[in-house]
Amino acid sequence: MGDWTEEGPFFHGTRADLRVGGLLTAGFRSNYRPEVVMNHVYFTALADGAGLAAELAAGTGEPRVYLVEPTGDFEDDPNVTDRKFPGNPTRSYRSREPLRVVGEVTDWTRQTPEALQAWRDRLAALRADERGEIIN
Repeated sequence: MGDWTEEGPFFHGTRADLRVGGLLTAGFRSNYRPEVVMNHVYFTALADGAGLAAELAAGTGEPRVYLVEPTGDFEDDPNVTDRKFPGNPTRSYRSREPLRVVGEVTDWTRQTPEALQAWRDRLAALRADERGEIIN
């Protein structure tokens, strides 16, 4: 399991207010499908990708991007790499092991309201379709 060809840095996008030194762990509800409890923690090597994830996440907090370190093995995220983007150009990963928060990143690119709505529409269409399942 480990994708040791990717060295980072790595980022996690969320609306949660996290502490430096804290751990992100699996076992919580999905930011996108609250009925799903996640078996993995997801992250990316692209700060702007984490920013998009933060902006699309459920909740009312400000979208935030954190610099994170995997504490164990990780693999390509099959939700995007196997289904939508073979070869993992999105540089998206997941791990069953915690991610350590090492800092907050503030220089990521924000989406326009129109672009965010287009992403939300795409996600809603995926949810309505059986292919919208999260591989957990």
